[in-house]
Amino acid sequence: MSTVVIDEKTEATVREILVNSLDLEGEELTRTGLFVEDYGADSLGAIEVLSALEKTFDVTIEQEELPAMVNLEAVLDVLSRAASR
Repeated sequence: MSTVVIDEKTEATVREILVNSLDLEGEELTRTGLFVEDYGADSLGAIEVLSALEKTFDVTIEQEELPAMVNLEAVLDVLSRAASR
């Protein structure tokens, strides 16, 4: 079972997914900005992010992880623990 290595390229890809899914400007997204509180994201956006991450990185992220995915840092953390398919 391998996991996703979080490097600059991975972070850039995750950042792109988040910007597109949450309809943000690239410079708006910070590592610690909260998706719901700071960017007005909704649960549909969260599911879109989850789906895009799974497809892009070929991993499975459990639904229980969704509440933990509150900002870019947390998403990278969850992704680093996600199991490859």
